[in-house]
Amino acid sequence: MRALSVSNIYEKKFKTFPFTGIWQKAMDNPERNGCWLVYGAEKNGKTWFSIKLAEYLATFERVYYVSAEEGLGKGFVDACKRARVQVTTKQLNFLEYLPLVELEEKLNSKKAPKIIFLDNCTSYADELKGGVLNQLLRKHSDKLFVFVAHEEKGEPYTAAAKMCRKLAKVICRVEGLTAHISGRCSGGKIVIDENKAALYWGQPE
Repeated sequence: MRALSVSNIYEKKFKTFPFTGIWQKAMDNPERNGCWLVYGAEKNGKTWFSIKLAEYLATFERVYYVSAEEGLGKGFVDACKRARVQVTTKQLNFLEYLPLVELEEKLNSKKAPKIIFLDNCTSYADELKGGVLNQLLRKHSDKLFVFVAHEEKGEPYTAAAKMCRKLAKVICRVEGLTAHISGRCSGGKIVIDENKAALYWGQPE
């Protein structure tokens, strides 16, 4: 691999999402590959936000949302309804837990999605050990992985989730029905539910 000059790197072209509105304000126009992280404590809107983000990303590319921990039972379906996911969202598909090996088989198919949500890191803690996370990202360098994680003592939970935060281009920490965005972007916040967020924070959003 040859070394590149300043002129060479400035001439490079990148595939980015043409975000608009609140998404563009907080995340700019991020690249379409790599990894993002969504994390937060229980019952703060983490899954709700993740589903809304998946629905928005599905307007650009096909998305797989793997509900590995909760499955596709009533609780998860209710979360989709709270997020008001439209039945017309054709590029968003849901899966229950799949071993990483089986998931990769799907990702190698011709009709594989370009965006994959893994909800959450705890369910894949053992499978992502020993450098497997980095291998996964390198092997599928044309895809975007969005990892969802629990929070423990203010930190993403599991070693894999902590590694995700180091690698993530976009980081979304969810607290009190509000997603606080940081990473390689402008940053900001996205309110998931204005009324409930106002109750949590004790002030109007």
